[in-house]
Amino acid sequence: MTMQSSTPPGRSNLANVHSIASYKPLFLCFSHLRWDFVWQRPQHLLSRAARTYRVIVFEEPVIRDIATPRLEVTERACGVSVAVPILPVGLTERATMAAQRKLLDTMLAKTGNPSVLWYYSPMAMAFSTHLTARAQVYDCMDELTAFKNAPVLLPLMERRLFKHADLVFTGGMSLYEAKKNRHPSVHGFPSSIDTAHFGKARLPGRNEPEDQAKIPHPRLGFFGVIDERMDLDLVEAAARRRPDWHFVMLGPVVKIDPETLPKLANLHWMGSKTYQELPAYIAGWDVGIMPFALNEATRYISPTKTPEFLAAGLPVVSTAIHDVIKPYGESGLVEIAGSAEQLVGKAEMLMKRPREEWLERVDRHLANGSWDLTWAAMQRLIRGVTLKKAAANEHRDKRARSISAEGAAHV
Repeated sequence: MTMQSSTPPGRSNLANVHSIASYKPLFLCFSHLRWDFVWQRPQHLLSRAARTYRVIVFEEPVIRDIATPRLEVTERACGVSVAVPILPVGLTERATMAAQRKLLDTMLAKTGNPSVLWYYSPMAMAFSTHLTARAQVYDCMDELTAFKNAPVLLPLMERRLFKHADLVFTGGMSLYEAKKNRHPSVHGFPSSIDTAHFGKARLPGRNEPEDQAKIPHPRLGFFGVIDERMDLDLVEAAARRRPDWHFVMLGPVVKIDPETLPKLANLHWMGSKTYQELPAYIAGWDVGIMPFALNEATRYISPTKTPEFLAAGLPVVSTAIHDVIKPYGESGLVEIAGSAEQLVGKAEMLMKRPREEWLERVDRHLANGSWDLTWAAMQRLIRGVTLKKAAANEHRDKRARSISAEGAAHV
């Protein structure tokens, strides 16, 4: 599921960031997620932003045994540049923030000031509050304070970000409900879909990936990050109930010990696959599963894989995640299970159910949303902010000129 960079890591192209498409305004994003980790919401949105802006993603630092901090900037095929601060071992928290600010300011001295500041990580406020832009956006894709190992200062930094941001976008409607009263301009943008990409799984004659080809059917599949948000007990219990079924689990294991993954003959932990590879794997599954744990970390999630499964034409069973129940569960597009017994029962039903009428309803639903439409709606809001600020500045300047002229007339 990880995406490979188009230039070797560590190969600086900071000069190119300044020169390539220099007529475009600069879009600076601060992210806690690595660009090359999993292709998800930030990649979908910012690769589209790169059609209009020079996009730079400023990632969290990497610690190495070096003497002097430096910034590694590399470019991806989609037009996004990724800037990674490389810091020495042993810096204090204050020194770490100071080093990031210095590297950031040095970079901006070469690239020019940003037109848009876009935050995924509130923690970046610790070294970026001095920056100004025509629009500042907080794309709150998750409730990060509920995640395992969340920084202690995260709630404070998020409050600071709410004060600075012109717009707040949320990654789902339950998260919108949680944030809507904390800022005057909060907008819900649930997970969207690249229908054409995942629709490849519906095409006949696709070659089976080699590492999946020997796994017998029926196959139940999952793709995504495997962390504290997955109910491993549920997965194990379902696999034990049906030893003749095979559970294909794709994705990197993070924040949990890989040794804690249940080990059964019909459970296949197959690691990360690229975004491009996913349709070929999904095409070989009989049912998709989303076995999320019901805890604080999943309370506000809006899984991107829900519409991706549907676009692939694959029936889905999910646990009772709020943003899956509404709208997908209530409309019958996704089945909801509260136990291993229910998950197995719903999956068995889906394997027997004709898909024609269901697929028609799926396609009608997916026609109303895409990453292109989502980005276009976000861009309209950003332009609204910039136009409002420009009008306010013009009014202020006009009034200043008028007061100056009045003063001169009385001399």
